[in-house]
Amino acid sequence: MTEVKIKPEEAVKELNVRFKEHGIGYQFESGQIIRVDSEFTHSEAIKPALNFLTETIYKGANEEFLKAHEHYRNHRNKECLVDCLKSLESVIKAICVKRHWSYNQNNTAKDLIDICFEKELIPSFMQSQFTSLKSLLETGVPTVRNRLGGHGQGIEPIVVPDTIASYALNLTASNILLLIELEKLRR
Repeated sequence: MTEVKIKPEEAVKELNVRFKEHGIGYQFESGQIIRVDSEFTHSEAIKPALNFLTETIYKGANEEFLKAHEHYRNHRNKECLVDCLKSLESVIKAICVKRHWSYNQNNTAKDLIDICFEKELIPSFMQSQFTSLKSLLETGVPTVRNRLGGHGQGIEPIVVPDTIASYALNLTASNILLLIELEKLRR
């Protein structure tokens, strides 16, 4: 009997091709099976964000973002929202460390985003144009997480639909891309 030898990278490529051919809706990325709801969003936001997060300084954010995907894949949508926000906060904290900007470990997402604006991660001449972006950063993932997954739900159980979890993952990936790319431009 002939033994077939295939390199791990080729096996992953083959697995992903077969997933796609059969409309499975998953891909193997960063050592984990990731649910893919939109090919475009996956290729333009999720995958590039995962690539950026492989840098050592983003290790914590990477772990949290992959955990968010795992929660999403297993329909633990509240947990997905929590880890999306953790990942975004960890990215901003890592940028603060890289830039030697002081922050408090307990800062909220809003506080961390304020630091990015104060330190002109987004250049001052563009900040008035980016007021809506600041609002989106502050109210996007943080608000979804706070309203649906981050606090006690009270007497009525809160159900987070898959579409909201998917939105939070995609928005987190887009925010991560924006912030890391802006940080890289400042070199």
